Amino acid sequence: MSSAACLLSEDHFLCSICLDVFTSPVTIPCGHNFCKNCITENWRINRKGQCPMCKKFFDKMPELHVNTFISEMASQFRQSALKKALEEAGLGEVPCDVCIGVRLKASKSCLVCLASYCETHLERHQTVAGLKRHTLIDPLDNLEDRVCTKHNKLMELFCKTDQVCACQFCAESEHATHDVVLLEEESEGKKTELGKTEEEFQQLIQQRHLKIQELRHAANLSKGAADKETADGVQVLAALTQFVETGLSELIEQINKKQKNTAKQVGDFIGELEQEISELMRRKAELKQLSGSKDHLHLIQSFSSLNASRPTKDLTNISVPLPSYEGTVARAVASLKETLDNRIEKLLEAELKRVQRFAVDVVLDPDTAHPKLILSDDGKQVSHSDEAKDLPDNPERFSFCVIVLGKQSFSSGKFYYEVEVKDKTKWDIGVISSSASRKGELTSSPECGYWTLQLRNGNEYVALADPDVLLSLRSQPQKVGVFVDYEDGLVSFYDVEAADIIYSFTGCSFTDKLHPSFSPCFNDGGDNSAPLRIAAVHNTD
Repeated sequence: MSSAACLLSEDHFLCSICLDVFTSPVTIPCGHNFCKNCITENWRINRKGQCPMCKKFFDKMPELHVNTFISEMASQFRQSALKKALEEAGLGEVPCDVCIGVRLKASKSCLVCLASYCETHLERHQTVAGLKRHTLIDPLDNLEDRVCTKHNKLMELFCKTDQVCACQFCAESEHATHDVVLLEEESEGKKTELGKTEEEFQQLIQQRHLKIQELRHAANLSKGAADKETADGVQVLAALTQFVETGLSELIEQINKKQKNTAKQVGDFIGELEQEISELMRRKAELKQLSGSKDHLHLIQSFSSLNASRPTKDLTNISVPLPSYEGTVARAVASLKETLDNRIEKLLEAELKRVQRFAVDVVLDPDTAHPKLILSDDGKQVSHSDEAKDLPDNPERFSFCVIVLGKQSFSSGKFYYEVEVKDKTKWDIGVISSSASRKGELTSSPECGYWTLQLRNGNEYVALADPDVLLSLRSQPQKVGVFVDYEDGLVSFYDVEAADIIYSFTGCSFTDKLHPSFSPCFNDGGDNSAPLRIAAVHNTD
């Protein structure tokens, strides 16, 4: 029977009068089927025997008998419908608290029992007198959290004053004077807030997507710059390598040429001497033969000619001067060094132009200046005075060292500025971290947050690195460029006019903001009275 029911749809077992599954189905003579009560009531009301489907009349009211086959099929469909109604609770649905094993979907929840029931287990609440008085509501999960523990009533209100949920009794007692609204109203307000929060989250997501695009773009730019730098480096170093190889070939060729000339001279002399040796040996043989001759007349006649034809070449004058190889390598290296210096100078010029692209407009910050420093009105010059100004000792001001900082601070990227140091015998310039000490006697070193270059005694250039690094420069800089790459941990100093690099702090670990730092040092009675000047950067590109 169940297999047959699977082949038929529910539409085949619906009564055309009540439009529901047959109850006690009967078949009338025309062959159509109806519920027994439905067709009986239809004929009673219409007072005639007629089929509601085909409109056929019956002269005599047919005797009605239940169609057992159709009745059993209809019963199958009823059971199937009941099974659907009692289906297992799915995700997000409230399960029955009484079911064991497979928990069916609850149809009601009881506020007294604090439990939810399926149709089967709800029957006692509908039949037992004591349980009928319980309050049943639509299924809710976590009933214990939804019911007021004091009054055992469903919390349907929200107190805005105390920001708590409450039942009706709570609202009429301890929350009587408070701003109390229905949970639905508060929920709608919260939904509005959630909507705004969702929009904020969407904006945050979009911002992060944009940041990811920005970072990827930066990575691509970095890769492009790295590839270009690598290609330029390979090209330059390959050219230098080719030049060195060419110089080596020329050096070897020059030495070999001298050696070949000497070998040729030696060979020529040896050839001449070997010819004379052959001639002498021939004459020696003739003399030996003549000395054994018994022909006295022939001996006397031949003696004069043989004795007169001996070689007269002075062997002491035959010599080959050895070529001088001393200085050949030195001259080749000097030529190579000159060429390399020219190429390095061009590279340094290109490097200086590259960093000058990151020039920033630095202005001195009077709030950081030591009281004995004099700043120009435009904030571009600083010099030392023997007299201290009466200034407030704010936390930013240097109290012992005659230092002033730039107003600008940098916590990322690259920046560059130039300082004129002409006519000065002492100065100290560079960058310092915002958290570096500014009070009392200071130690200038990277460990203390100072990355600075110093001139002292008129001609001693020192990188203050603890221990200090004494530098040897080809010329005295008149203008010093300072370049910082925050992410790369680099601080470099340039001789701008010579387009030469003076010194670089590398591998620095920056964690704070960096400020340009300037110290004209003491004026030394006028010997060091010239100011430090922040210069405008002129990039010829």
